[in-house]
Amino acid sequence: GLTQEEADRRLIQYGRNELPEKHTSGFIIFLRCLWGPMPIAIWIACIIEFALQNWPDGGILLGIQFANATIGWYETTKAGDAVAALKKSLKPKATVFRGGKWAVIDAGLIVPGDMVKLGSGDAVPADCTINEGNIEVDEAALTGESLPVTMDSSHMPKMGSTVVRGEVDATVQFTGMHTFFGKTALLLQSVEADLGNIHYVLVKVMFVLTLLSLCLCVIVFIYLMVHYKENFRNSLEFTVVLLVVSIPIAIEIVVTTTLALGSKELSKQMVIVTRLSSIEMMSAVNMLCSDKTGTLTLNKMAIQEQCHTFLPNQDRESILVLAALAARWWEPPRDALDTMVLGAADLKECDKYKQLEFAPFDPKTKRTEATLERDGKSFKVTKGAPNVVLNLCHNADEIRNQVETIITDLGKRGIRCLSVAKTNGLDDNWFMAGIITFLDPPRPDTKSTIAKAKQYGVDVKMITGDHQLIAKEMCRMLDMDPNILTPEVLPKFPASGNPKDIPNTLGDEYGDLMLSCGGFAHVYPEHKYLIVETLRQYGFTCAMTGDGVNDAPALKRSDVGIAVHGATDAARAAADMVLTDPGLSVVVDAMLIARGVFQRMLSFLIYRISATLQLVCFFFLGVFMLPTQDYGITDPDFQFFHLPVLMFMLITLLNDGTLMAIGYDNVRPSDRPQRWNLRVVFVVASVLSFVALVSSLLLLYLALDSNEYYHIGETNFFERLNLPRVKQGQIVTMIYLKVSISDFLTLFSARTGADFFWSYRPSMILFVGAVMSLTISTIVASAWPAGKMDDIESLGLSRSDDINGQLMPLWVWLYCLFWWFVQDFVKVGACKVMDRFDIFGYRTLAEANGPIRVAPRRHSEAHLRNTEARLRSQSRLQASQGRLKSSDNNVQEPLLKNGH
Repeated sequence: GLTQEEADRRLIQYGRNELPEKHTSGFIIFLRCLWGPMPIAIWIACIIEFALQNWPDGGILLGIQFANATIGWYETTKAGDAVAALKKSLKPKATVFRGGKWAVIDAGLIVPGDMVKLGSGDAVPADCTINEGNIEVDEAALTGESLPVTMDSSHMPKMGSTVVRGEVDATVQFTGMHTFFGKTALLLQSVEADLGNIHYVLVKVMFVLTLLSLCLCVIVFIYLMVHYKENFRNSLEFTVVLLVVSIPIAIEIVVTTTLALGSKELSKQMVIVTRLSSIEMMSAVNMLCSDKTGTLTLNKMAIQEQCHTFLPNQDRESILVLAALAARWWEPPRDALDTMVLGAADLKECDKYKQLEFAPFDPKTKRTEATLERDGKSFKVTKGAPNVVLNLCHNADEIRNQVETIITDLGKRGIRCLSVAKTNGLDDNWFMAGIITFLDPPRPDTKSTIAKAKQYGVDVKMITGDHQLIAKEMCRMLDMDPNILTPEVLPKFPASGNPKDIPNTLGDEYGDLMLSCGGFAHVYPEHKYLIVETLRQYGFTCAMTGDGVNDAPALKRSDVGIAVHGATDAARAAADMVLTDPGLSVVVDAMLIARGVFQRMLSFLIYRISATLQLVCFFFLGVFMLPTQDYGITDPDFQFFHLPVLMFMLITLLNDGTLMAIGYDNVRPSDRPQRWNLRVVFVVASVLSFVALVSSLLLLYLALDSNEYYHIGETNFFERLNLPRVKQGQIVTMIYLKVSISDFLTLFSARTGADFFWSYRPSMILFVGAVMSLTISTIVASAWPAGKMDDIESLGLSRSDDINGQLMPLWVWLYCLFWWFVQDFVKVGACKVMDRFDIFGYRTLAEANGPIRVAPRRHSEAHLRNTEARLRSQSRLQASQGRLKSSDNNVQEPLLKNGH
């Protein structure tokens, strides 16, 4: 072993045997969330409100600011937990030979060159090479594969795996960030944490609306100062209030609430969402890269019906009994193979025998053996690797061709096998009894789930660390493309080992190749990472499923990482969603739920943009087009139309409060992946706001034209309808009611997209919320007491001695309902025009995300085979020239090695 001095020197040279980790203070992340286009706009509004001593308004804005920042902080810090989970999964002790004696030390102190003891139950402390002997290693935490791997001096047990059988001495080769685990952590850290696509969509919307509102408000401020000769304070107060109510400052809270309700809906489908913004990304997924073991399959080896027999009067059941006799059938199974055999055999038949001797599985002999007795007759039975058992048989030469043909045929189909042999007495003349076949079968619903995914526009690729032949057989069973490629055809990982050095040309160079195959086999973490990166560069929104540490980097790099049932801590920490039920069907269900959540967010954004445009443009145009002094009103505090601050706040609070219920709304999930087309969103919102704006300006004109001070002695519009002239204060409450009603009706029009508002009913919660808010608005507008607020005279619409005057709120309602139908018909017409002429990609973008159809391949299978062969030849040539480093056991053993 190393001396302590040499170990100390190497510890300085190579560093501690720990995973690399970078950490950003949570406080710094929180401060960053207080900076940006939307936070800056709110800060400015807060400062002005406090400067004007409007303490309640400023307090509300400040609360919204910190609420938004807290949401952003949580989402960002959650994305950085994967490395911590990796570190937590490692056991910190190691048995090391130093200075001529064995000692148990902190695994963080071992260095390359140390000799370590790897025994049954021990965690492998670093990437090591076995000096001599054999052990069985459980790599489930790394690869997700359930069966242990037999390793000898040609293999390298990796940090994070566990020894399940045997004991050897090993030499440490790599520690810390140079291990398989360390490279995985480096891949994880290379993916920058962000708030998700929805955050950037909201920033764009906020930027446009804030910029537009700010420009219009500045123009209004200058116009009030110059044209109306308003003092600075009154002009600034009106402008700031208009800016605050027009900017959708609560947009992130409403969207987060909608996503949270979607998360709750997903939890009922046994899906735990760890990053809320991933729900929005899930709605856009059009490529699903699925792990094979445990996701597409049961992750449980099962005996197949096919069984080859070599002795007379033998069948599948009797061969299974013989296989069970080569184990301690009355005890709990010792390994996965015994579990499988004892679960299929007739153990009552086994109880008729007495086991005299038993030799458990030995990695050197690769078989088990037992001596049994029944009715005074004794014999031996063995089960193990087909080639090993074949060589035991006294007539091996006679049956060798037949057995090897069977093994080869099964191997080509990816089916594993186990041979059983027996003697006729206690002599050493072994006879081949049969060959049992077994396979990790697909889940019962996997085939229909994949077909359903393609129907909904999502292609499925199999990405597995298992052998290529097994992957091909599974594809054939699931009606997937059986053209499975291996890592030789993939782009090479950067020599620096840093994922940030990956070129941005992978999509152009390898995208067609990936689309032309059914998936990849024999892959490792860097391969999965490159596959996901290439598909993303090619334009796909990619979801990735996985369960092991080797899946964690790709899970984090994908648009939506999904940790399947039974995943390791590292995989769950790197994932955006965690499945608590096995299988793939829940993923497709989650996609449909996510598309429903997307529809709700789309409805909200269209409405919110429309409401903002309607409000700010109405007061902007009202200031310029309809000065009240032109209609006989001489009140110096009412030279232009505006509302008291309380009415502004009521409009905002009632609307945004009701919008919290949008997350419960009934929707029709699209059968296509959903992507944001913001140009179309703004067009639809602009159409809705334009109709509402025209109707509001028209009503303001009619009210001003029919006020008590204008056209005395002449018949005005209201009088023609048998309505009394309106007073100055009633103009204020009338427009308040009109804007409130129009806002809510616009929501019901926005929620149905290109369809009419009556296409499908809203949820009861949203409907009741809207009815309550509209009732409050109607009561407030009808019963508002006479007097001045913020120097603006106000009077309830129903405060009239005339019965017709008391019904004025009803007339406003009828007016709004008429324009609602006009608004909805114009919206549907605008959508049809955009669809007909494909304006802003309205039609083509939707069709591009349509169901997956069988199309001519861009590369033929022959071309792909030639490409694969060429790349293999290049790899061998480079290896022979010394330009490629050995990858240790990064390449699995051939499937047929040792006949298994």
